Amino acid sequence: MTQTFTLPAELERQVAAHPYPLLFATISGAHLYGFPSPDSDFDLRGIHLLPLKDLVGLTVGEETVEKSGIHNGLEIDLVTHDAGKFFGLMLKKNGYVLEQLLSPMIVSTTAEHDELKTLSKDCITKHHAHHYFGFAETQWKLFQKEDPPHVKPLLYVYRVLLTGIHLMKTGLVEANLVRLNEDAKLPYIHDLIARKMGGPELGRLDAADLRFHQAEYERLRLELQSAYEQSKLPEVSSATARLNDLLVRIRLNGRRQG
Repeated sequence: MTQTFTLPAELERQVAAHPYPLLFATISGAHLYGFPSPDSDFDLRGIHLLPLKDLVGLTVGEETVEKSGIHNGLEIDLVTHDAGKFFGLMLKKNGYVLEQLLSPMIVSTTAEHDELKTLSKDCITKHHAHHYFGFAETQWKLFQKEDPPHVKPLLYVYRVLLTGIHLMKTGLVEANLVRLNEDAKLPYIHDLIARKMGGPELGRLDAADLRFHQAEYERLRLELQSAYEQSKLPEVSSATARLNDLLVRIRLNGRRQG
């Protein structure tokens, strides 16, 4: 379901200025996760399509396009991958690209975007759990290093672990922490989100909170491990041939359809 939200016009302008045709552009990051701060930038992610001349000649086009800056008061970070690279990432244990593809916060879309969303269901395997284990560990180490500890990496820890648990149990990608917590019912999530959204001064925790969150981190890791072991998701993706066919079709067409 597409999420209803007020889309800043500048986001559409930045997407329209992209040097290559886009299959889609969506909002990721804190806005997608449900806990943007007043100063949060807008993370735009998507797929671009390189023309054939940039693939078969000696001069290869940009497989990844990155643009960041402040535009009309908005800090915008735009990253897109060529379709070939993005499709390849979909076949790996990469939760990021699935979250970006399936983000309900859509800035630009095409018929191929809808096709990819349908195909993505057959890209998901139980081994995507490893992505969420790794990302949670990285954010937890970042949280531990800070003095005083900050709410932001802790929210990422909980978001990532709950996304992984939800995926293993349901086969569905859900990146929004507020919606994830409707099932998880962790009583402290609302307060942590309110602290982060309240600005830097509120986004700090007392050292005494570390012990509590350490225990919760370890508990949720065990829950993710259990969900992984019991998951009915397949061991390998079954979407390779169909992704290949779609890629060949859009390459030969040389443009977006729909």
